[in-house]
Amino acid sequence: MIRYPKYATTVIGAHSVPDWYEALDRLIAVGQLSMGSMADAQYRATQAAILDQHNAGIDVVTGGEMHRRTHNRHSPPNAMLNHFWQKMPAFQGATRPKPITPQDPDVFHPAATCRSRIAETTDLGLVDEFKTVSGMTERPVKITMTGPHMLAKVAYDEHYNDLPRMMADIGKLLRTNFKMLVDAGCEHIQIDEPLFTMADDAEVQAAVDAINLAIEGFAGKIHVSTHICQGNYAVGKEYDAQIGHRYFDTGRYKADLVCQIECSSFLIEHDMTDHYRDHLRDQQLGVGAVDVQDPKVESGDTVAERIRAHSWLAPEQTIITSSCGFNHLPRQVAAGKLHAMAHAQRILGGG
Repeated sequence: MIRYPKYATTVIGAHSVPDWYEALDRLIAVGQLSMGSMADAQYRATQAAILDQHNAGIDVVTGGEMHRRTHNRHSPPNAMLNHFWQKMPAFQGATRPKPITPQDPDVFHPAATCRSRIAETTDLGLVDEFKTVSGMTERPVKITMTGPHMLAKVAYDEHYNDLPRMMADIGKLLRTNFKMLVDAGCEHIQIDEPLFTMADDAEVQAAVDAINLAIEGFAGKIHVSTHICQGNYAVGKEYDAQIGHRYFDTGRYKADLVCQIECSSFLIEHDMTDHYRDHLRDQQLGVGAVDVQDPKVESGDTVAERIRAHSWLAPEQTIITSSCGFNHLPRQVAAGKLHAMAHAQRILGGG
């Protein structure tokens, strides 16, 4: 499998989403702004996200997932779910609210409904994203994609009535799109799965099988990361009041099952690192030593200290990243945290 240099830096995916996205979306709704103007704003926000990563010295960059949103933070169309459901013919009709966490039954997501078989030939737009972002940077570009478990688990299912079969078909769809990415020259792909902790073991095992189906044959050619988090949404009156820290953190943390994924690396929250001590094979581990829940910018020393706390993890196995995406943070905070990651890399002797 393709490995990163020791203490390489990369982002989880999402960058700081401007507050004015919401204002532009309202103007579109009343006919005072065209969708083309919104697309231009998304393009310029993508440029800004890449520039922030360049200025900090991040090794593997993303486009910030800016084109996947028209609202701020995590609002619909959600960059992990609704954006992709809308591209799949199997998901039809309007969304309906669906509870998403046992932590709080009043927290809902606008979920799509699967009414037919999920075709494996649908183009999810990942190649277009790769070409757009690659045209803005000479750095290695990573494309992120929601995993089979989250896409299936949050949706309403009126066709399969069988979550493992539904995830397997999504795995086939992802494999098609990943092959298109590889053929286009992409060497860095990330799969996002935040719901594993609150799922039972059998469900997670089926999800692992679907992910392995999606990446079969690719791990030796490219670097495939699996991002495992537990819902690191913002806390505070300036954000949605119903969202709290790690809303999916309930149940057993399943590093033993996660490590059966045949990927190059796992990207995780730094305080979950020791769960992988007895299960990590020859994969690398991205330690999310920058906390997206904290509105303060960490120092490089703090980030380095969080990584050094796991002395069992060899430098050659270690990637520096954040605990989740930066979408809900102000841009200056996100930029500061990027610089802290790069400073920690220098402190630790990477780069």
